[in-house]
Amino acid sequence: MENKTLRFSRKDTQNFFKTLNKRVNAYFKENNIKRTGNWKLYLKTAIMFSIFLTPYFLILTLDINQWLQLLLTVVIGIGMAGVGMNVMHDGNHGSYSTKPWINNLTGASIYILAGNVYNWKVQHNVLHHTYTNIHGHDEDLDAGRIIRFSEHAKWRRFHKFQHYYSILLYGLLTINWAITTDFRQMRRYMKRKLSYGKFPSPVKQWSVLIITKLIYVSLWIVLPMLVLDIAWWKILIGFFTMHYTAGLILSIVFQLAHIVEDTETLMPDKTGTMKNTWAIHQLFTTANFSTRNKVVNWFTGGLNHQVEHHIFPNISHIHYTNIAKIVKQTAREFNLPYYEYKSTRKAIISHFRHLKALGKKPVYIYN
Repeated sequence: MENKTLRFSRKDTQNFFKTLNKRVNAYFKENNIKRTGNWKLYLKTAIMFSIFLTPYFLILTLDINQWLQLLLTVVIGIGMAGVGMNVMHDGNHGSYSTKPWINNLTGASIYILAGNVYNWKVQHNVLHHTYTNIHGHDEDLDAGRIIRFSEHAKWRRFHKFQHYYSILLYGLLTINWAITTDFRQMRRYMKRKLSYGKFPSPVKQWSVLIITKLIYVSLWIVLPMLVLDIAWWKILIGFFTMHYTAGLILSIVFQLAHIVEDTETLMPDKTGTMKNTWAIHQLFTTANFSTRNKVVNWFTGGLNHQVEHHIFPNISHIHYTNIAKIVKQTAREFNLPYYEYKSTRKAIISHFRHLKALGKKPVYIYN
């Protein structure tokens, strides 16, 4: 990834964000509600953790058929994705509660999902939310050589097949966290002295990373090997199945927000300045999907309301459905885009159609 200074334009002559922010603030004030979570989020937290952990304890304590055990690892993966999208995500954005210690606690749930708080906050809160869909700055666009998410990325011959093989790779997201990604990110971020807030102690962060990884492996691999009377390789298959399920869900939800046909991957000018202000930039680079589907709204933790989330990342996702009306109306008043796919199916089709287009060999025009 590039490490160049980048600035957003400060020219918002019509005061779009000032107007929008004023209206959203008025919504919370008039309804006398907090921007953070409420009982709905707390209940959802209990449900998600139940889906995530109950099958794990059933596998460890009951003498059940091995095929049923494998099926339960799929359920664990679904719960794992649910905890990540609904609990960890709000916690690490500081929007779960008004109390910092509760945000820290819920945010720390990432450790039992195979991730790391420091890495996640830098990669997601800083790089992705600040530099959304900007090649060389937003690491969500960086899939190495294997997938081309941006027209600004180098094209390779095998990219013409990426709309076929990408779905197979998406499931590897969280298992990569567990094995390699966190170590590489920690090394890179520490070297660049990146942080979300005050730069932390490198010794402390490396210690936390190593200790939490050891605990994670002990809980999810070593303990089952000691307790269950089945072959070690079957336990590893279950571990992989759990992660592949979670990774597939999370990857698809993430891609539908930014890597679709409507959204843009914008670049700065020669001075390192973006064309739009930060808030307006989010409208051009982000899309919603299936916002009227109550099941999708509930399970994805509002990540299908990415437009609202990107402009107001410190507001809990339980409010997105209501403030979306304000955001959409204001964007239209200011003649700005508000990208939205009516269903998950349409967003998925758009994503893979976009991948196919990006996989075609670019036609370079020389002046």
